[in-house]
Amino acid sequence: MSMGTVRRRICTRTSRVALSHHFTSTLGNNGRFETSDATASSNRRWCEERCIRGKSSSKAPHRFYALKVNPTSGTYLTMSTAMRDESITRPSIHPTIESMRSVRKAYDSSVSVGFVPTMGALHEGHLSLIRAARSQNDVVVASIFVNPTQFGEGEDLDKYPRQLEKDVDLLSSIGVDHVFAPSSDTMYGKNHVSYVEPTGFEKTREGIARPNHFRGVATVVTKLFNIVQPTNAYFGQKDAVQCVLIRRIVDDLNMNIGVKILDTVRESDGLAMSSRNAYLTSEQRRKAPVLYKALCSAREVFESRFARGMEEVDAADLREVVENVLRTEPLISEVQYVAVDDSETMQPLTRVGRDGCVISLACILGTVRLIDNVVLI
Repeated sequence: MSMGTVRRRICTRTSRVALSHHFTSTLGNNGRFETSDATASSNRRWCEERCIRGKSSSKAPHRFYALKVNPTSGTYLTMSTAMRDESITRPSIHPTIESMRSVRKAYDSSVSVGFVPTMGALHEGHLSLIRAARSQNDVVVASIFVNPTQFGEGEDLDKYPRQLEKDVDLLSSIGVDHVFAPSSDTMYGKNHVSYVEPTGFEKTREGIARPNHFRGVATVVTKLFNIVQPTNAYFGQKDAVQCVLIRRIVDDLNMNIGVKILDTVRESDGLAMSSRNAYLTSEQRRKAPVLYKALCSAREVFESRFARGMEEVDAADLREVVENVLRTEPLISEVQYVAVDDSETMQPLTRVGRDGCVISLACILGTVRLIDNVVLI
């Protein structure tokens, strides 16, 4: 039996049962497919090219299949579907735009694609987005790209944690199908001059604190959406202004993408999960939950006043409550802002009615800039 015949048997079978698996085995002398480093890459490419076109769903768990073949007659006998911990299928890595576009185009229009853009250094907050994407879509794509255009002068671009191999291991464990991991040169060529300018977002408190940040976010998200062409895209509420911005981009530019915003994921002591938490010393980490404590104090004031029958709450009162709690922590060297904004536009409010608001803050704890927010409704 030729290797071509063997491959065709595998790919015909996977296409028929609508699964998304990469096969990296060769036919051994005992009539069973066995892993072979020499042919793994070519077999994977061969099967991906053919199986992906017939795939209508990838909700089934990723498994390695052992195909038994009669070594004399070449007759198909059985297929084992037992999962082995050491055989978790890793996602396909796409370092180029062409590769990502090629695999995206291969999917039928009926296949839903969930997309989670990240800058890597993944934590449970990211993983919660990916799990949601996995449960709601046929195919899941994650991007890992530290976007230079959203970092300002003196910010932490150079030291931002980069751990691609570790991140891919995490993504493998929860069933991501594809990882788009381009370089800066790939995303921004030497003659790049085009940017997406989100009018008004530079005047938000976060925009004032980080000039050009939201231009960089808007540009890279637009580029990623254009490359990946997702059905749904997933973001965390921790970056409150970013969430509003992305919804604005999708609506304003008439993108046919569902934007899914999930609640902020927190540590057991309330600290919002963030890749930048890794910069905190052990002492700073112990003190960091004061941010969430301050926001919760404002929530208590908001809820108690409405419980007493008030129709509105003064935004200045809510800001003052947050600032007073933050001032109790000596390790906070600077409170950059406490903002009370409309949850749909992130424009500042003077009075907060029953429609609620977003209270957000940014401060420097030690030398680390941390942000957080709560949505009051």
